[in-house]
Amino acid sequence: MIFIFTNPNISLATTKDAKEIEVLLNRAYRGETAKLGWTHEANLIAGNVRVNDAMILENLNAKDSVFLKYINEQNEIIGCVNLKQNENKLYLGMFSVQPMLQGNGVGKKLLLAAEEYAVHVGSNTIYMTVISLRRELIHWYKSKGYKETGERHAFVEDAITGTHLQKLEFITLEKLLN
Repeated sequence: MIFIFTNPNISLATTKDAKEIEVLLNRAYRGETAKLGWTHEANLIAGNVRVNDAMILENLNAKDSVFLKYINEQNEIIGCVNLKQNENKLYLGMFSVQPMLQGNGVGKKLLLAAEEYAVHVGSNTIYMTVISLRRELIHWYKSKGYKETGERHAFVEDAITGTHLQKLEFITLEKLLN
């Protein structure tokens, strides 16, 4: 069954969008370009890579995983989010908006679309993990109805996504949906 999003700028991404999503995620999370926005990890993790093409394709091709994309008037992807079905919950990850466009409502619209999609696929909860030091971002999610679950776990460094500049851990946030 095809799902039509309330916002016409938002749709499901395909494998044709993989490279553009990869570039967006890396620009939004890492390196100097990320610092143009407010939601980056560039001061916590060194390097310019948050994801690579294999990671994006793996998520696009996985059975219970989709990417939502937000396109502008020029048909460029300026925001995205990955959603993964986990029983009756939906995991939200790789959420990003072009750094220079952050604060203009794109993220809020994508988050609402993620919640619409969750209800459509029968999920009653959306959850995510956020680096515990990202207080401003956690506050933003809380203002949208997400709550800390008390669950914490280490953010294990890998050989792809950058060197941690300090010890990092994730907290879990979730929102119950009607």
